Amino acid sequence: MIKIEKYVSSKEELWNNFLYKSKTPVFLFDRGYMEYHSDRYKDNSLLFYNDKDLIAIFPANLGKNNELYSHGGLTFGGFVCSKDIKQYKMILCFQALQKYMTENKIQSLHYKNIPHMYHVYPAEEDLYGLFFSGAQVEKIEASTVIDLSCPIKFPKGRKAQISRAKRENVIVEESDNFEEFIKLENDVLKHYHETTAVHTGKEILSLYRKFPNNIKLFVAKYQNKIVAGSIIFVYSNLIHTQYMAANECARQLGALDLVIYTIINLYVDKKRWLDFGKSTENDGKNLNEGLIAQKESFGGRTNIYQTWLLKI
Repeated sequence: MIKIEKYVSSKEELWNNFLYKSKTPVFLFDRGYMEYHSDRYKDNSLLFYNDKDLIAIFPANLGKNNELYSHGGLTFGGFVCSKDIKQYKMILCFQALQKYMTENKIQSLHYKNIPHMYHVYPAEEDLYGLFFSGAQVEKIEASTVIDLSCPIKFPKGRKAQISRAKRENVIVEESDNFEEFIKLENDVLKHYHETTAVHTGKEILSLYRKFPNNIKLFVAKYQNKIVAGSIIFVYSNLIHTQYMAANECARQLGALDLVIYTIINLYVDKKRWLDFGKSTENDGKNLNEGLIAQKESFGGRTNIYQTWLLKI
């Protein structure tokens, strides 16, 4: 018998303790991280019990038209399960979730499953559970990933840029100047894409102070000014370049190339994967060929991010 409880703040310690013992201990699901944008998303996270035993948590929010998203404010969401859960129990969790949705007049679920690179133990019971429950793939987005255990060699052009940055005395260092970097990021995004970063400088600095082991900033300085950099999110088996930015000076000097080269060398013996993130637009229907080519030139190849749609 699967029982569902809606998350309330009094369950924070229970939630977080379960998360970090799960098969996908992703710090994005820590309540301390999720609450930073609680004013933008109506939380509808759930806890799943088998009798009295907590077997899964489900980060989620309610969107327009009473649709359920797991999770609208995060890169991905979906079931976070204990190592003891087996396929049949996962199917029972989906059946309980469908019943919950019916009772609460929720007609659809948008489910962004956790990519396998973020697992510390096999955790794709949810994918079969989605298929078994009649869900369909809503969108597929291409992300570029390096396998750090056997990286592909950089091409000559990329090596040349790295050498040039070194010759020009570009310095790469870890920094806590998140607000200046986000300003640089927004200047670049506005110029090339007419958009801005998801996080504000103050938000990312606040998150860094809560999760200093999981959020890092590496910047490239030229003549003592930040010209490029990358904010990375650090997970159990993986690092993710949450943001990358380079101004025109940095582009000419190869400063961002040196930043990525430095990050790869720092983590090559510590993590299995480096995820550059998605290079698609319009729900995956458009491929940003220039962006993905840049990432592939560092030795990255495609892994996908999926979103499933389950209708009641």
